[in-house]
Amino acid sequence: MSAHNLNFQRILVALDDTPCAGKALIYARSLVEMYGASVALITVTQPTSPASYGADPLLGQQPLIVPEVSEIQQEAAQRYLQKVADDFNLAKEVFIFNRVGRVKDEILAVAMEWTADLIVIGSNGKTGFEHFISGSVSESVIRKAPCPVFVVPVNCD
Repeated sequence: MSAHNLNFQRILVALDDTPCAGKALIYARSLVEMYGASVALITVTQPTSPASYGADPLLGQQPLIVPEVSEIQQEAAQRYLQKVADDFNLAKEVFIFNRVGRVKDEILAVAMEWTADLIVIGSNGKTGFEHFISGSVSESVIRKAPCPVFVVPVNCD
């Protein structure tokens, strides 16, 4: 397959608030402009886990779930996505996906639902024990993605 046969018209960009996402955005903007593509921006918030403030399991008290924390995270994520979306003024269309769940699962679900032609994602470059503990979202996405995945390492210039 030659590069001339590649025609990415639906580019999904996975974002968070790390330097990895900033690097991925630079490449994503160039790709969107080069192909005159539509872009979908996704960020995923981890579900809020129950807080154990004041809960004592010996007394039968249950941990508290504070819905306001989740709402605040979702609202911040939405503002972040909207700000980033404004920078894609040369895109054919811009879509925003603000999801709650496991990061890799939500990225893969949106890639399927939106029928992405390409996924752009940053990689933090962790290796060894640190990689073993945190896992790699980009590796997980690559393994199960329905389309090519463009991985941008954080240390790439």
